[in-house]
Amino acid sequence: MIHHHLKANCQTVHLGGFSPHLKPALIVDSGDRIDIETYSGYYVADKAPPEFLTPEFLDICHNLPDDRKVGPGPHLLTGPIYVNNAEPGDVLEIRIEDVYPSLPVGFNAIRAGWGVLPESFPTPKLRFIPLDLERKVAEFLTEPQMQVPLHPFFGIIGVAGAEINRSSIPPGRYGGNMDNRELQPGTRLFLPVFVRGGLLSIGDGHSAQGDGEVDVTAIETSMNGAVQVILHQDFSIEFPFAETPTHIVVMGYGQTLDEALELAVNQTVFWLHDFAGLKEEDAYVLSSIAVDYRITQAVNKPQLGVHGMLPKSLLPELKINGRKFDFL
Repeated sequence: MIHHHLKANCQTVHLGGFSPHLKPALIVDSGDRIDIETYSGYYVADKAPPEFLTPEFLDICHNLPDDRKVGPGPHLLTGPIYVNNAEPGDVLEIRIEDVYPSLPVGFNAIRAGWGVLPESFPTPKLRFIPLDLERKVAEFLTEPQMQVPLHPFFGIIGVAGAEINRSSIPPGRYGGNMDNRELQPGTRLFLPVFVRGGLLSIGDGHSAQGDGEVDVTAIETSMNGAVQVILHQDFSIEFPFAETPTHIVVMGYGQTLDEALELAVNQTVFWLHDFAGLKEEDAYVLSSIAVDYRITQAVNKPQLGVHGMLPKSLLPELKINGRKFDFL
């Protein structure tokens, strides 16, 4: 096992999407740990306060090569990370060990035509929000005084697909812009692999976000973290899921929240059938009486998200393809 340090610079970040043709920023083996650096705010840098603008970030904004601009999304992602021996059909486990803001400021932006209430708030607005990193709060308002607790996570953790260019905005089977605030330190995320090496990218740091992310953004923050990447070749999955210290988190995406909920429930049934050995009818009933379904995000067009929270206390022993599934 090797401990890597992946800094964000013009050779290790990419903008706007995912691509299977990007040169890897890092090559790792299963079990390796990675300290990773990410930046947010590529398109708002010209309006940002000085504390938002490190020399390294400005260099990315001014000098990012065209071949690292691979999609129409607004997100700067660090990667891709190539995992040796990963092949299509395998599974990458990303153990999220640490996530923390690297700068004492983040931003929130209302985008015209986006969000849950685009007609009520048609004018674009950008605000920078101070972060008290020692006290772990955001200074949201000064009058009246209002502070929001920080719960940092990476909004985007995803792998490349077969597409040449895929926008970083919508989430999907590959993970991507899930904006799931359950992906806190102490959680592990499971993603299916679609191309050799997986090509994992991480970014879109959020210091605080409510379920739904209703105005399009959270407190968008340049964020550092630490992850461990583990390759699984003895089972496969069709859709991402995560494990927190207390829950299994099953995810669904669709062009409407109804579609996203339907897929999330279906994925819960499949998960309970495949991994816990429940009959499908029992899994469906359990989904109704014990699983909480929440709006993950309602704004990342064209894929809205719903996730189901399945208490691990109901499932003392799980098996995947006949082997014991070890909880955190």
